[in-house]
Amino acid sequence: MKQQINNQPSLLPYNKVVKDAYFQILKEAKAMLATIEHDELRYSLVREERKLTASNMVIHEFINPLLYLRLECSADNQFVIHYGFEQIGKDEQLSNRTSLFTRSVYRLTSKELTQINIEASVSNSWCITECSALYEYTEEQMKYHQFQLIKYKPAAVRRKQMKAVA
Repeated sequence: MKQQINNQPSLLPYNKVVKDAYFQILKEAKAMLATIEHDELRYSLVREERKLTASNMVIHEFINPLLYLRLECSADNQFVIHYGFEQIGKDEQLSNRTSLFTRSVYRLTSKELTQINIEASVSNSWCITECSALYEYTEEQMKYHQFQLIKYKPAAVRRKQMKAVA
């Protein structure tokens, strides 16, 4: 039988702010990925856990060939955000997107933006730099994750160009 993790009352406000920041980062990441035309770069694998246990500390995980984002509960019951991005060689458009993602992680967890200082919630203990390999491995295993395709939405500039042609 799995043992339920007890949330310390003093950590509840901190964890709520971390969780809110995480889901805002995820929302912005998905919006950014939606502007990519190629379907294979909009595929994602999502893991959502309803109950935390001593053996399972993952709350939410998002794996995409370009981006990685994970919300977990540390051993001391604090929520932690892990992130990663595919290292892009010569494709400037994709490189700009991964840079935008990284900046959003730090912007949305900055003490200037949150009512409680959660800057320490972004963990650098490890960083995924080969998201495409992690995506492929996880897709083969498909033990905890659900497949999702982010719907394509052309960027505002692109939509204006398409309307002008029509």
